[in-house]
Amino acid sequence: MEQIHLTCIRCPRGCQLDVEVEDGKVLSVAGNACKRGETYAQAEATNPLRVVTSSVPVTGSKLARMVSVKTAGDVPKAKVRAVVESLCGITVEAPIAIGDVIVRNAAGTGADLVATRRA
Repeated sequence: MEQIHLTCIRCPRGCQLDVEVEDGKVLSVAGNACKRGETYAQAEATNPLRVVTSSVPVTGSKLARMVSVKTAGDVPKAKVRAVVESLCGITVEAPIAIGDVIVRNAAGTGADLVATRRA
């Protein structure tokens, strides 16, 4: 059996969670003050997901030289590096609007990288 210690990030409390895992299954979660903590611990212990944020250069813009981007959804933690690497060599042409897709299906995750600001 494996013991995993986590700090919950689902609400401002920051509960200290202890998760017992065996054969890839969560046996117990302790330390959570709400149901969100239990749900977070189960997901984090078995299939951790992340939102990836970065920025890419912009040409032809008077507003900014860079535009911030993020994944439109969660991606597996193991794929974060590949998602960031999918941005290498990417430059976008202005105008850019919030929500414009910069990279489709980043690193085969099914998540698009979208602009989070205008440029």
